[in-house]
Amino acid sequence: MATEVIRVDRDGDFTAAVRRAAAALADGGLVAFPTETVYGVAACVDLAEAVSRLRRVKERPQEMAFTVHIGSSADANQFVPELGGLASRFIRKAWPGPLTLILPVEVPAAAPIMGRLNGTAAEAMYYNNAIGLRYPDDSIAESILRTVTSPVVAASANLAGRPPAQTAEDVLRDLGGRIDLVVDGGRTRYARPSTIVRVSGGAYEIVREGVYDRRTLERLSTLRILFVCTGNTCRSPMAAGLAAAALAERLGCAVADLPARGVEVSSAGTSGGAAGGATTHAVEAMSRRGIDISQHRSTALTADMIRQADHTFVMTEAHREAALNLVPSASDRVALLLDGQDVRDPVGESEDEYEACARGIENGVIARLQEVIL
Repeated sequence: MATEVIRVDRDGDFTAAVRRAAAALADGGLVAFPTETVYGVAACVDLAEAVSRLRRVKERPQEMAFTVHIGSSADANQFVPELGGLASRFIRKAWPGPLTLILPVEVPAAAPIMGRLNGTAAEAMYYNNAIGLRYPDDSIAESILRTVTSPVVAASANLAGRPPAQTAEDVLRDLGGRIDLVVDGGRTRYARPSTIVRVSGGAYEIVREGVYDRRTLERLSTLRILFVCTGNTCRSPMAAGLAAAALAERLGCAVADLPARGVEVSSAGTSGGAAGGATTHAVEAMSRRGIDISQHRSTALTADMIRQADHTFVMTEAHREAALNLVPSASDRVALLLDGQDVRDPVGESEDEYEACARGIENGVIARLQEVIL
């Protein structure tokens, strides 16, 4: 058979090409399309003959699964009932992007997506109680994946043992006449495969290093918790000290070892950054709890801090507004430390006022950390 080729102008309207590719997939065809890494060849997982064809083209054994490609981060929950903290961090920070996640699924039949699929489809997606998920950062791929109504599995668009395809011409050299359609979106952005990471609980293993290297993965996997007040001299440093101590106890390590365990706790102020450290009364209040914040130095809140934080806890509603003015998209990750209640600023007040403030913050930290999944 002849392989149809549709050339796409990325700066133009490629709706018709997306619809044609989605229709070909729905009809049981094999379709190759660009991602930001290399070209992939895809099939609808609920069409057994299409999946069988994909296996033959890729010389993939029957017992081996394909990577599921999705067009939205939210779709991951359909395939993995319980993502866990580490997987959620990778998804939030790295998707869409050149990262394939292999995630554990103890009972694939319990995954929400299986409510409308059969066992044959499960075999194409799940292997050894795990599934590979990928959300490409490419407008053509994303549009196709969002338009197809069935889950899509895909593999690199090359013959086994051949280099991954970086262009549509590369795809045709290997797969011309073997697949139904190629969407030609030009040379791929990275021209390198995605990085593959296997997640197990709170740990991960690099299966294949691709676009993302080890250092990038360490940054993406780190749990970052940020506390915000005004001057960053009392409330947020106390909260950070209390949180670090609690998390270290949970992990069974020293506070100084938290970064090595993939946890970073910090604080900042909406008008902080002036030279100086924590107030004397704040240092004393924490010292009575066995927590040392004497080396703290005031830091000004920045947009990058908020973007990188998995959780940002603020002392007042005004702080929340300031944080969201910097990063409006972080609304689901910025919350009051005390639900529905401001933490009053004790600056200039007595030691007793500081102690009362510290107790309130302590209660808030204990409650909020219950929401944090390591």
